Amino acid sequence: MDAVPGTRADSAATPPRAGLPRRVHAGYALGSLATGAFGTVPGLVLLPYLTDTLGVAAGLAALLVLLPKAWDVLVNPVAGRISDRTRSRWGARRPYLLGGGLGLAVLFAAIFAAPFPPGPAAAGYVALAFLLTATAFAFFQVPYVAMPAELTDDYTERTRLMTWRVAVLALAILVSGALAPVVVSAGGDGIPGHRWLGLFVAVLIAVGAVGAFLGTRAAPTGVAMASEPSLRAQLAVAAANRPFRLLLVCFVVQAAGIATVLAGVNYFAEHVLRDPETGPTLLFGCFVGPALLVMPLWSRAGARLGKPRAFTVASLLFAAGALALVAAPVLPAPAVYLVVAAIGCGYAGQQVFGLAMLPDCIAYDTARTGRRQAGVFTGVWTAGETFGLALGPGIYGLVLQLSGYVSSSTGQAAAQSVSARAGVLVGFTVLPALLVGLAPLTMRHYNLTPDRLAAPPRR
Repeated sequence: MDAVPGTRADSAATPPRAGLPRRVHAGYALGSLATGAFGTVPGLVLLPYLTDTLGVAAGLAALLVLLPKAWDVLVNPVAGRISDRTRSRWGARRPYLLGGGLGLAVLFAAIFAAPFPPGPAAAGYVALAFLLTATAFAFFQVPYVAMPAELTDDYTERTRLMTWRVAVLALAILVSGALAPVVVSAGGDGIPGHRWLGLFVAVLIAVGAVGAFLGTRAAPTGVAMASEPSLRAQLAVAAANRPFRLLLVCFVVQAAGIATVLAGVNYFAEHVLRDPETGPTLLFGCFVGPALLVMPLWSRAGARLGKPRAFTVASLLFAAGALALVAAPVLPAPAVYLVVAAIGCGYAGQQVFGLAMLPDCIAYDTARTGRRQAGVFTGVWTAGETFGLALGPGIYGLVLQLSGYVSSSTGQAAAQSVSARAGVLVGFTVLPALLVGLAPLTMRHYNLTPDRLAAPPRR
């Protein structure tokens, strides 16, 4: 494959209006095994791995988790532009599903290889390996997220496609997140257990990448269309797309809120539920399991309420559940898990409608400008989302540091003070509730409807 040197981008053909074959729905959705595993496990495991296995101070650990993913803010738009301008017999996006996905799998296993004993060298190695893994992820995720806008131009079909994707995403979160502590424990805890975890997640990522590559082979591969001549010009076009800007800001803030929940699962199970063995797995099962069941309900809600309004309802459900968890220290465990299930239902809808509105924004821009540059839009989108997901553990680590959390290098959490346990609770409940619940206020002026998409304004 090669990049086109001029101002032409080998993007997808004008997408079909007819419904996509079921095999394309399923094949595309398999890629969420990779995005779900990578989006979940580092946020869940990496911070406690650094603080409770490698003995890194919570504040420094938060920085080590944040900076490699913040790098994606620069890398993702570049990955989008490169994929926009790629020509190959497999189309513009699919080569990166295979190459980027397999590279991601290998590098993910390397994060937990631990070639150095606990100390500064081990912390530096993890940061470098995570940086390389985040770069590989950019070259998988950006082309992957760009594909829906090029698979179909039907407003409702995009929601169906995203419903499939988010269902597999929820399954990936359930499998990778719920089994992560089990794998670590079965592997002997500490460094050996985390090595097995790295291999386990690497296999999930590889299966998702290869599955998406093979499953989309019948999808449109496209013709060249005009593109902006420089990355700077393309970024300016993305900034000029008001619906995209509003959606992006909202989704990035919410990603930070969701990531604080992921970062806090092990801490919450250990210091609030007092169940470090089964608590993380049960929390993840209750968070994701119901989400799989409510997908058809969210799809119907979107058809009835419209995507933006249904998105707001889902976000408020998430926030209400997170606030209710403030009472977790005095609630019986079954009640805590029921509340977590309600949060999971809200998360499912937030993901479905947020991801379904993104290709609408891209299609709006294509019709408005006559140029198809989905890669740049999704590059900016995934850069923002990745930054939000990295910011969440950073915020949570800062809360732990300020509340006096004590790190450990034994593989087991140290005993914590009352203030540290309060920090664990607030970071897991109040912070994500505020971030996810208030973010939809930025969407007040989002106005993409089927009618407007059918007749967009001229540039």
